[in-house]
Amino acid sequence: MGRVSRRAFAVAALSALTAAPRASAAPAPAARPPRRALTEMRGMWLATVVNRDWPTRQGLSASEQRAELIRHLDTAVRYRLNTVILQVRPAADALWPSAHEPWSQYLSGSQGRAPGWDPLGTAVRQAHARGLELHAWFNPYRVAVHDDPARLLPSHPARRHPEWVVRYGGKLYYNPGLPEVRAFVQDAMMDAVAKYPVDGVHFDDYFYPYPVAGQTFDDDAAYRAHGGGFSTRAAWRRDNIDRLVRETASRVKKIRPTARFGISPFGVWRNAATDVRGSDTRAGVQTYDDLYADTRKWVREGWIDYIVPQLYWNIGLAAADYAKLLPWWAEVAKGSRTKLYVGEALYKAGDPAQPAAWQDAAELSRHLALAEGHPQVRGHVFFAAKDLAEDRIGAMARVAADHYGRPAGPPR
Repeated sequence: MGRVSRRAFAVAALSALTAAPRASAAPAPAARPPRRALTEMRGMWLATVVNRDWPTRQGLSASEQRAELIRHLDTAVRYRLNTVILQVRPAADALWPSAHEPWSQYLSGSQGRAPGWDPLGTAVRQAHARGLELHAWFNPYRVAVHDDPARLLPSHPARRHPEWVVRYGGKLYYNPGLPEVRAFVQDAMMDAVAKYPVDGVHFDDYFYPYPVAGQTFDDDAAYRAHGGGFSTRAAWRRDNIDRLVRETASRVKKIRPTARFGISPFGVWRNAATDVRGSDTRAGVQTYDDLYADTRKWVREGWIDYIVPQLYWNIGLAAADYAKLLPWWAEVAKGSRTKLYVGEALYKAGDPAQPAAWQDAAELSRHLALAEGHPQVRGHVFFAAKDLAEDRIGAMARVAADHYGRPAGPPR
């Protein structure tokens, strides 16, 4: 979504697909409550880190960049989506004229060089003109997808405050354990929220970084200075992320009360073998233990407006079965003010490197059919924009034909 390295999660070999859900678990469309037929999240992520979706390459002219962006918005409309989640702070940088951080290199090809236009402002205006919501997607702590501070601008905050930065796994990160870092990244993000009428503020799955074998995230000094009240370093790290979430939610509501705050975490909170409250999975990554993100708590406590767990696995996968994770998350969301949307792996559909299930154009449509049996599921978000535009095997066309026959507004 940085969702480039997140794909490293290793799963067991593909098992046979489970049978289709019982008819009683998936009522016919006519039986749906009206709100579900008329208001549901139909979103797509539009990633800019390493030019994943947009712009197609660095250094395009302003008019070329704008034209590509407009095409993505038009594609969303064509598939009757209603929300675009645009990555505007991919790596401690900005896709708007920020008061805190440099222009992103993914625009001009050179960090700090103005692209000659206002991408975020244009995106908001053009999305709204098409009836789309525009959610601004921020990565809180990633500084760079390399580990050489000298490649950053001399004026970059990470250069001016080297004590804020941790090298880990070939990348640079701000240290979540420093209160001054937490305050700064919020200031940087809120700059965009204050300047533009965005409909949402969105985090992805990167909090503490994904584990890298044989490496240690060096936050010893921060732990000595700030972790005294905690029984373990893990508990202190989770509290750091909890504070980021609560404080960001509060600041969003204060600055732009109409905007919603949502997070799209990795899809497994904890395995049941680790915690009886966990899911029936055998995931190699657990957000609670490895990313120090207590995603279940955020929902149960109602700290965030919506959550979009990345359920990027097919129905029947032994290690992480979509058909088991979906009801687990529905139960977590039950009775909470936090709305549940489901992150869908459109990027896998038709990819020859993926298991057989993803070569079937109907796999994603079956996901949505399964979700219809769980009233807590209020919509879906698809990763990501270039895959929507390409639609290799017609999986998104199948979703639209089967489920998006009528326009729908996003739930509020």
